Amino acid sequence: MTTAAAAAFQGFDDDAWDDLLNYIEERRVIPIIGPDLMRVQTDRGLRPLYEWLAEKLAAKLAVDIGELPSPITLNDVMCAYLGHRGRREEAYTRVRSILREVEFEPPPALLQLAQITDFDLFVTTTFDPLLEKAVNRARYGGQPSSEVIAYAPNRVADLPTERGQLQRTVIYHLLGRLSASPTYVLSDEDLLEFICALQSEHLTPEKLFHELEHNHLLLIGSDFSNWLARLFLRMAKRRRLSDPRDFTEVLADDHTLKDARLVAFLQQVSMRTRVYGGAEAFVAELHARWMQRQHPSPVSNGGNAPLRFLPPAREMPANAVFISYAREDLPAVQKLKAALDAAGIVTWFDMDRLEGGDDYDRKIHANIGRCSYFVPVISATTQRRHEAYFRREWSYAVDRARNIADGAVFILPVCIDDTPEMQALAPEAFKALHFSRIPGGEPPPEFIRRLQELSSGRSA
Repeated sequence: MTTAAAAAFQGFDDDAWDDLLNYIEERRVIPIIGPDLMRVQTDRGLRPLYEWLAEKLAAKLAVDIGELPSPITLNDVMCAYLGHRGRREEAYTRVRSILREVEFEPPPALLQLAQITDFDLFVTTTFDPLLEKAVNRARYGGQPSSEVIAYAPNRVADLPTERGQLQRTVIYHLLGRLSASPTYVLSDEDLLEFICALQSEHLTPEKLFHELEHNHLLLIGSDFSNWLARLFLRMAKRRRLSDPRDFTEVLADDHTLKDARLVAFLQQVSMRTRVYGGAEAFVAELHARWMQRQHPSPVSNGGNAPLRFLPPAREMPANAVFISYAREDLPAVQKLKAALDAAGIVTWFDMDRLEGGDDYDRKIHANIGRCSYFVPVISATTQRRHEAYFRREWSYAVDRARNIADGAVFILPVCIDDTPEMQALAPEAFKALHFSRIPGGEPPPEFIRRLQELSSGRSA
C-alpha cells in the first residue's frame, strides 16, 4: 500500500465512524452496492457471483475461456462472443436462464446491510436479485415486499415519490435489472450507454439524483476503474468535485487503495471523499457499530439485535399474522411487529386506519380470511372504546374461526397491559383462549417461540 493510500485508510477513525453513524440514524446516507459484495456458495466453494456467471455464460455461448484473461469477466465473454459474429441479444436471455436455474443465498454482508433499518433506499450497480432477497428476508420475513426499480436507457424509471414519503424499502438498479431483454449492463459498451443516458437531460431519474446529490454516499464493493470512479462521483454530486460541499462519500472496496493515482486525486481534489479498504470488512464494522448504538430489547435474540419498526407492506403478504389493534395502541403494536419481524415471522396490520368505505372493509375482511393467525391486541384502550373498527375485525375473525376445526389454533389474543382476562370487553371466543401478556408490546420469548413453531408447522 502506498503512503497516500495508508493515510487515506488511517483517516477513517472513530470520529469518522461516529459521524457516519449519526448521518445514518438521521437517514441522510444512501448505500450504493457493487459486485464485490456478491460472493456466493457454488459447487467450487465461495466465489464472486459475476466471475462464476462469466464462466457459465461462456459455456452457453461456446466461447473458449482458454483464450481469455483470468479471472474472466462478463465483458471478456461478450467481446469474444461478438467478435465471432454472435447475436448480442442472445447473451441477455442466456444470463437470465443461468440465474433461474440456481437459488443462491444472499451473502452475509448484504444481510448485514439490510439489517441496518435506517437505510430506506439502496442503489445497486448490479443486476442480480441478491440485494432484494436480503432486504426481503431481513425486513419482511422473506416476502417480496420491497419496491424494486430498474433504470434503462430507453425508459426512465425514477423513485415513486420523495424519499421522505416512501412507504417501503426501495432497491434501485442503476445499471439495469436481470431480464431476457438487453436492458442491463453485461459489457463495457452497455456501461458506456448507461452512463451517457444517465447524464442526458431527458433521461435522468431526477428524484433519485436529487437524493444522491443531497445525501452522504457509501459506495460499497464497486468495481469502477480509475476514471469511471471519478466520473460517477461527479455525476452523482452534480458539481466540480473540488467545490465545497456538505456531503461525504465513502469508497469501500478491494481495489481503490491499490490505485495510487486515484487515491491521490481523491485526496487532492475531492476532499470530502474517504476511502476504506475492503467492502466486506467495511460492512462488518459498520453493522457492528450500528448494532452497538441501538437500544436492545430483552426480547428477541437475547437482546443482541436491534428491534426497529418497519412499516407493513401496502398489501398483506401471503400467510401473514394479522394484528388487530386500537389506533391509540400503535406504539405497542410497532414494538410487537418489530420483535416478530426480527424472529422471521411475517406480520401485517393496517397502518392507515381509514375506518370507512366499502372497499376498505372488503380489503380487511379478505385479509382476515387468508391470514395465518389473528392476533387481537387487548388493552385499557379497547376497554374504553365500545365502538370502533377493530371490533368489526374481531367479529370477522370469530366468523372465520367457526369454520376451523376444534383444537386448531387461529386466534391468539394478547394483552399489552394489566387488563384482566375475564373482564376484557372481547368476544367470548377470545376469552375462552389463553391471553399472552406482552407488556407495552414486548413479547416474551415463549410467545415468539410458539408463533415460530405454529408458523413452521403450517408451512410444513
